[in-house]
Amino acid sequence: MIYLGILLFFAGQTLGWFQLNAQSFSEYWKDKALLSAVVMGVPTSVMFWYGWRLVVEATGSAWSARFIASCAGLIIFPILTWAILGETMFTTKTMICLGLTIIIMLIQLFW
Repeated sequence: MIYLGILLFFAGQTLGWFQLNAQSFSEYWKDKALLSAVVMGVPTSVMFWYGWRLVVEATGSAWSARFIASCAGLIIFPILTWAILGETMFTTKTMICLGLTIIIMLIQLFW
């Protein structure tokens, strides 16, 4: 079930990215903070809640859930920001951080 929890973390991070960044590329969302919070924020919270539960049950550790959830966000953010907002992720600093994030995720999964 750990992989379902991780999938929920990635889905939550993705929806959270859209909640915060839709205002940057969509005229519709520019002035709809409350609607964004309700429409995207509530499902995001539910995904994190169930993801957290599944990962903690599988690992026995809230620390593992915290690191995995954070890593999911640090993996999703540069990809979506590059693909949708056009901000490059291909800088030395970002690529090193992304590599370290993947290493942290693998440590949490296989150590």
